[in-house]
Amino acid sequence: MILLDGKQTAAEIKDELALEVEKIKKNKGKIPHLAAVIVGNFGPSLTYVNSKVKACERVGFNSTLIDLPEDITEEQLLHELALLNKDAEIDGYIVQLPLPEHIDEQKVLMAVDPDKDVDGFHPTNVGKMTLDLPSFLSATPYGIMELLKRYKIETSGKNVVVIGRSHIVGRPISILLSQKRDFGNATVTLVHSRTKNIKEITQKADIIVVALGVAEFLTGDMVREGVTIIDVGITRLKDATRKRGYRLAGDVHFESVSKKAAYITPVPGGVGPMTIAMLLKNTLSANKKLNS
Repeated sequence: MILLDGKQTAAEIKDELALEVEKIKKNKGKIPHLAAVIVGNFGPSLTYVNSKVKACERVGFNSTLIDLPEDITEEQLLHELALLNKDAEIDGYIVQLPLPEHIDEQKVLMAVDPDKDVDGFHPTNVGKMTLDLPSFLSATPYGIMELLKRYKIETSGKNVVVIGRSHIVGRPISILLSQKRDFGNATVTLVHSRTKNIKEITQKADIIVVALGVAEFLTGDMVREGVTIIDVGITRLKDATRKRGYRLAGDVHFESVSKKAAYITPVPGGVGPMTIAMLLKNTLSANKKLNS
């Protein structure tokens, strides 16, 4: 069994990006600049955004954190996004989700300039991705594809099962893996909470991507020998034996599944670090596009 080390792979990507920034500096070009908008004080969001800021520092990007109060109106937030769309200094930006209940997330995502949508969530970018046109890929699916590529895991003609149909992970990764591309060309089955006999389907899979958001959903009896497992989930489970009182678990029951897997991502340290690395890659692409 080989661990798909997202932490190490993301570090390699960041090193590559840092070299790109050095070239830009030597040519007196514009340094990539990523902005992050966060509304309120939701703990996990703050942690995630701070990790993005640190990642920018690591590769030499400029970064801006726009911290807005939880009671900001939808109109005020949309105004902030309009300013970012016009700001020539900002190459790309993200709006950290979730947003407070009084704000329409879809309206906010639609307000982001597609050319600065480095999260890859805008319908324009999703549509281009679906049509296999150049676009920003959503960072988590992009990270999964990059992991498969760098570990040289064959996908062509393979039977892939994607568990979960979210707009952020499940649907886009199912499309990318089925497309005529390097590390695509797979036969993809997408299953979800209403699918019957999931176990029968997963037992036939060569590759399984689990993005359901249910801790330790996929167990050893649900997979075949030699399977490749991509675990996107991360959940805090109470654990009195741990100093923090909890442990982090993925959507995969690691202990039982890893005994059968040829390749498997750990949680943490698998897909999560790759998501941030690919966000930075998207920002560099935005910078090149806007400043070419």
